Amino acid sequence: MMMMMMMMLMMMMMMMLMMMMMMMRMMMMMMMMRMMMMMMMTMMMMMMTTMMMMMTTMMMMMMTMMMMMMMTMMMMMMTMMMMMMMTTTMMMMMMMMRMMMMMMMMVMMMMMMMLMMMMMMMLMMMMMMMLMMMMMMMNTLHISR
Repeated sequence: MMMMMMMMLMMMMMMMLMMMMMMMRMMMMMMMMRMMMMMMMTMMMMMMTTMMMMMTTMMMMMMTMMMMMMMTMMMMMMTMMMMMMMTTTMMMMMMMMRMMMMMMMMVMMMMMMMLMMMMMMMLMMMMMMMLMMMMMMMNTLHISR
């Protein structure tokens, strides 16, 4: 799993680099002001998108890690239960453990929700920025005419 994530990240990085190179070449080719502006905007967008992707991937990694840890903990607890005789105290302990697990799950859910919210916000911001850029472009074009 982790390896897969890393690979994905690497791929993203490579893609970013390639895009940058392409952009640079384009710029070198056409040294007009308007073109330059457009290129800059596109670059910014790309950067933002890549960053978002990275962030999401990282978050996912963390989530997976947490899940794994949780699983291990559960297993340990189960084994312990099996080993010891089921006394009343043990029963109490089990209840406690269960409660803890529930809590952990709740926290995980909350984190996921937060993540989603953040992603949505980022997307919205990006859309807004795109709109702004478009407006600006239109403006410049009109003026030039």
